[in-house]
Amino acid sequence: MNRLPFFQKGDSKGISFFSNNNKLVENVFFIYIALIFLFLIILFFRLFQLTVVKGNYYRTLSEQNRLREIVIEAPRGEIIDRKGFIIAQNLRPSINQKIEPGLLNNNQKIISRRIYQSPETIAPLIGYRQTADKNDLKNDSCQYKLQLGDRTGKKGVEKLFDCELRGQAGKKLVEIDAQGQYLKTVDVIPPILGDKIQLALDLELQKKAYELVKNVKAAIVVTNPKTGEILASVSSPSFNSQDFEDNSNNNIQSYLTDKNNPLFNRVTEGTYPPGSIFKLVVATAGLEEKAIDEKTEIEDKGSIKAGAATFGNWYFLQYGKVEGMVDVIKAIRRSNDIFFYKIGEKTGVEKIKKWSDIFGLGKETKIGLDEAEGIIPSTFWKKEILKENWYLGDTYNLSIGQGYVGTTPLQMALVADVFANGGYLCKPQLKKIQNSEFRIQNCKKLPISQKTISLIREGMKQACSTGGTGWPLFEFSIRSDPAKQGQQGQTLNKIQVACKTGTAESHAVSGMPHAWISAFAPYDNPEIAVTVLVEEGGQGSDVAGPIARDILKAYFERSQ
Repeated sequence: MNRLPFFQKGDSKGISFFSNNNKLVENVFFIYIALIFLFLIILFFRLFQLTVVKGNYYRTLSEQNRLREIVIEAPRGEIIDRKGFIIAQNLRPSINQKIEPGLLNNNQKIISRRIYQSPETIAPLIGYRQTADKNDLKNDSCQYKLQLGDRTGKKGVEKLFDCELRGQAGKKLVEIDAQGQYLKTVDVIPPILGDKIQLALDLELQKKAYELVKNVKAAIVVTNPKTGEILASVSSPSFNSQDFEDNSNNNIQSYLTDKNNPLFNRVTEGTYPPGSIFKLVVATAGLEEKAIDEKTEIEDKGSIKAGAATFGNWYFLQYGKVEGMVDVIKAIRRSNDIFFYKIGEKTGVEKIKKWSDIFGLGKETKIGLDEAEGIIPSTFWKKEILKENWYLGDTYNLSIGQGYVGTTPLQMALVADVFANGGYLCKPQLKKIQNSEFRIQNCKKLPISQKTISLIREGMKQACSTGGTGWPLFEFSIRSDPAKQGQQGQTLNKIQVACKTGTAESHAVSGMPHAWISAFAPYDNPEIAVTVLVEEGGQGSDVAGPIARDILKAYFERSQ
């Protein structure tokens, strides 16, 4: 009954049989069973580890895969004008609505779109926001810190008040399916809205000013001379803030390559020779340093020499006429160059620079925006920078706001404000001033005698009266509101304006000079001051004068 023994091939002599192969089969079978048993033990051990030892861990991980936490961008605070009109605000998506792809940015964050009213009108002042870069994240000093993918203010008011406008992000917990599709909202922590910023800006006046210069290269500054509040700040050409918010790359690229530099804020970043508006500073220096007094007269003979160079008065150069004996009031009224050449010579370049410093020229105004310092030259400056000596002709050029001198429109607006408010240099204010006592802290009384201020104010008054240079503002009047006057039809109410015009050589290819004017009104109790610069515009009185007139008219007729 025994089975036949295994056999194997032997040598060439035949086949040999053996009887011990049963034990080999048993060994193979035993190894096979042992391997199966070992596998079951490992499987059981792993199952025990997954379900008992790490059960809670994997259960939590499963819940996390089912639930997703989404950051909700904090809606940025509103920017409003002095009357409460909205300049910029965020459109906030409902935090309880279904998550749509368009609501999330690349960092899976619910975003809100910022909307700008009249974006081209306000862009250079208000600025824009963009995605925060590495430097923004690293140098962030605000209470609510920036996170990767957040947008932050990059220019203008948006940058200056970024910490206040920025709110605290919220969170939203949502349930998703295996494919990552939204199922439902589990919980929401609402974001905290950023602070509202109320500017001193008058949006209606801003729009009017922009309309007057939108087709030329220009800068306009409108202030409340008593407080330094900026009522309007226009730089043209402008750009559209909304393009940066909406990432309109084609438009943004066009701004970067535009030769007219629309991203350049001419109000604070542009430096220009101020021309005859600078004569207000020179007149102050001459009077305060006792180089001249109210009785000093200089004869206008049409031209004057400095070495081999001849310097003429504008009236003589254009019309071949002279103006006889000229005192300081007449010199301001007629913008007489001969008078200012001589008092500049009497006063000296160093004292002119000293008073320029007192007026805040050649340094930042601390408004908080990107701004240039400008240049007030001196003998040391010329020697150090140009490696040249200072000559009398340099003093003559400086005395009429030409040559090496360069100032920003904002700086010259603050100079004019000093004579409007009785001698105070005010720090420019972008926010609306709520506290009536704020002027004490914001405005510094300059060491100018009341006599000097009165003389210069009188000259500015006469400059905007018959016989002066500011002809567009002669007999300035506004139409009254008949409903308030209690009569039929409209009547004209005269308002006395004080001003100083300026025409400054630009050295541009066009050969056209820059047109300037600074004006304030009413003369006895100024409410508003306007400074206008038109690049390569022509004569200050002819080009800048009508713009200032229309802004003043818009302000006073609306007030009626």
